[in-house]
Amino acid sequence: MIKKQELSAQEAVTEAKRYLNNAKEILREKGAKEDGFYQDSKYVKMAGHTAYSGVLFALDHYFGKKTKGRKDVDWYKSNLAQQDKKMLHTFVSVYEQPHLVMAYDGVGDAEVVKLGFQRAEIIIDWVELRSAA
Repeated sequence: MIKKQELSAQEAVTEAKRYLNNAKEILREKGAKEDGFYQDSKYVKMAGHTAYSGVLFALDHYFGKKTKGRKDVDWYKSNLAQQDKKMLHTFVSVYEQPHLVMAYDGVGDAEVVKLGFQRAEIIIDWVELRSAA
């Protein structure tokens, strides 16, 4: 397996988008959407974790290695705050919706899911734009 640091910027973005597409596919195929809610919290959790992992994959490649210890949400927030305040707010939304509300709580409100995925895509696109420059 290729390590994320060995990938080109475009390959990392492609991989992050693949994560997000996988998250959408999980819910489309197994989420059992009914009346605006996904009924199976197991797959909501799985999709939320997968989408959030895709965002982190893109950001990890963009920001590089942390010098000491493990990365945590505050590390990502700090790096984003230095680069783009608007993207920081978008990241906080992704942290709260796909990561906490979906991946931990299993809340399958289709509108929350849709918004979380849209914001995840915004961050991945931001990384793609910044990496291309």
